[in-house]
Amino acid sequence: MVDIATRVWNHRWKIDPVVRSLIDTDFYKLLMCQSVFRNMPDTQVTFSLINRADHVPLARLIDEGELREQLDHIRSLSLTRGESTYLRGNTFYGKRQMFRPDFMEWLEGVRLPPYHLERVGDQYELTFEGAWPEVMLWEIPALAVLMELRGRAVLNDMGRFELQVLYARALTKLWEKVEVLQRVEGLRLADFGTRRRHSYLWQDRCVQALIEGLGEKFVGTSNCHIAMKRDIEAIGTNAHELPMVYAALAETDEELRAAPYKVMADWHEEHDGNLRIILPDTFGSREFLENAPDWLAGWTGMRIDSGDPVAGAEAAIEWWRARGEDPRQKLVIFSDGLDVDKIVELQKRFSGRVRVSFGWGTYLTNDFRGLAPDDALAPFSLVCKAASANGNPTVKLSDNPLKAMGPSDEIERYRRVFGVAPQERMDVFV
Repeated sequence: MVDIATRVWNHRWKIDPVVRSLIDTDFYKLLMCQSVFRNMPDTQVTFSLINRADHVPLARLIDEGELREQLDHIRSLSLTRGESTYLRGNTFYGKRQMFRPDFMEWLEGVRLPPYHLERVGDQYELTFEGAWPEVMLWEIPALAVLMELRGRAVLNDMGRFELQVLYARALTKLWEKVEVLQRVEGLRLADFGTRRRHSYLWQDRCVQALIEGLGEKFVGTSNCHIAMKRDIEAIGTNAHELPMVYAALAETDEELRAAPYKVMADWHEEHDGNLRIILPDTFGSREFLENAPDWLAGWTGMRIDSGDPVAGAEAAIEWWRARGEDPRQKLVIFSDGLDVDKIVELQKRFSGRVRVSFGWGTYLTNDFRGLAPDDALAPFSLVCKAASANGNPTVKLSDNPLKAMGPSDEIERYRRVFGVAPQERMDVFV
């Protein structure tokens, strides 16, 4: 087992690139990439970094040269033979050859496209432009690089003993969470923490803790590379990116209104079983469900990723009931801002009413709150989202207006087209 504190001290991280593999990414990215490769390979998309936490001055904390070095390293990555064999031959969600031969041939030859980096005040402007299947692969590694380099900047000022104490306390904090979760009956939990992790080594350590501490209650990780290395399930389905881009390509209000369901129809053609998970909140969950086609009710479950998780799950239960489905057979995945207390609360409330699962993210893989001076390692909200498609701006409304993204006039247009009612503002922590 790697002594992370000693490795930090002895090597000052030079031995460890932030991103060490093209599949050091979330599994859903690869699934979505295959869908985009099949359906919209020539769409030109721009992704942009967005720091929702202005109080974290990334450009003052992170050296631009080091950032460029890490981004350039990512552009040099390609699939290894072993990684290709894993993706081609492994069983994912009970299905062999999840990734088609034509997609794998493309993925084996892909290199990530160029990036644009510029310092603007105390922040970095980081954008990626190119064909959608290629440029979308930047999102997760870009976030991982920024988060880890910010952590390295803080750790670089610590002495050897201080580093040992820091990681000892972090391990203790992690294991105390595991001990609480050990007592939760019927728990199903996955690691969703790649994008805002403290580091690759720390995410891997967190996964080891969950494997040992939770046993069958731990169902896998979103990180494809760690899943391969640890021989556990790779977990993930789809994300807001798909409806955001599909909607941006719509030429009329009618096409815009239909865009989220066109995404689902394309996904329905490709996948079945536990991959048929609805993510309803891109343009407002209530409005999405009210206008959803009946065939969507037959999907396996729903992921609740913004707004009040209790309200979201209750709405899903009522929606299934109204369409003649038994909610007890449906899967609800909670994945927004989770920590132990919220996991315990939601499991207790919904156990027996639906099949409950949790995608535990930042507060699993980057919970160093209170462990560094001035709380300098506390996680913060950093995202990298599709900003435009074929020159048209993208929009995300979410179920929390503080997470809304896009030009103000387009946000108002989307609210009108989708009939989004006033929403409750909720603090965004991660």
